[in-house]
Amino acid sequence: MWFKNLTVYRLPADWRWSAASLEEALARRPLQPCSPFEMRSMGWVPPATTDRLLHTLGEHHLLALGVDQKLLPASIVRQEAERRARIQAATQGFAVGRRQMRALKIQVLEELRARALTRRRATRAWIDPRGGCLVIDSASDRRAEELVETLRDTLGSLAVQKVDTERSPSACMAAWLMQADASGAFSIEQDLELQSAGPAKSIVRYRRHPLDGKEVRAYVAGGKRPTQLGLTWNGRISFVLTEKLQIKRVEFLEVAPESGDEGEIDPAEQFDLDFAVMAGELAKLLIELVRELDGKSVDRAVA
Repeated sequence: MWFKNLTVYRLPADWRWSAASLEEALARRPLQPCSPFEMRSMGWVPPATTDRLLHTLGEHHLLALGVDQKLLPASIVRQEAERRARIQAATQGFAVGRRQMRALKIQVLEELRARALTRRRATRAWIDPRGGCLVIDSASDRRAEELVETLRDTLGSLAVQKVDTERSPSACMAAWLMQADASGAFSIEQDLELQSAGPAKSIVRYRRHPLDGKEVRAYVAGGKRPTQLGLTWNGRISFVLTEKLQIKRVEFLEVAPESGDEGEIDPAEQFDLDFAVMAGELAKLLIELVRELDGKSVDRAVA
């Protein structure tokens, strides 16, 4: 259940939802199977090992948005419509016109939609009321906004905003690269993406390569801005920071709990252990990262 990518929003200052009221709201919009006439369905699904739509541990909440999507490629619809058009043209003695072709495509879509296979995906979100943030396990802005919009509709209102900083992540990453060292508890790793500001937008990428050499500093001094940089926090979590303040490829290093011997711990207990460690570590990482970027702290308790 470890989050791999983080898109971070700031909760409104007047957030007052209790676990009970939040779970009650989620229960009013569970994921329902697609009807024969629907291509897509969204709703809340259990995020943990139980059937409950909200998993709460201490002050931390975990929820998951489920999306059922029918698999019906446009190429299949077009192929079947064209096959039927050839048959119809032979029957009527002249080529099928645009209006007839449009009607055939609609007919094929309606027939195949009812029989199409359905694929389900789930996107988890972690709510930290004390830290004042909503964290979505997704590197996709579209999926993150999809969850936020669905949660807003479910709760009636949700005035969240993406976490921002006084200095841009790109400017901070550039400064760190020029001094060959990050600040605070962060250290530079060996992944980097640089992009030029010109129309060509040329890109230079480093993978598993030392970034403290003159070549990297020359690129930065020459105007290429960092768009992604690999970092490690406190020697415990590695990740890639992006220019949009997304946190990607999160990997827990020394803090991941070791799996016990089979039979010693049940899945529910293991899930809670993982969630507790993840939430505790990521909460501290986010506070320190936003501070180092010279922004507003995401922690209302210390803001």
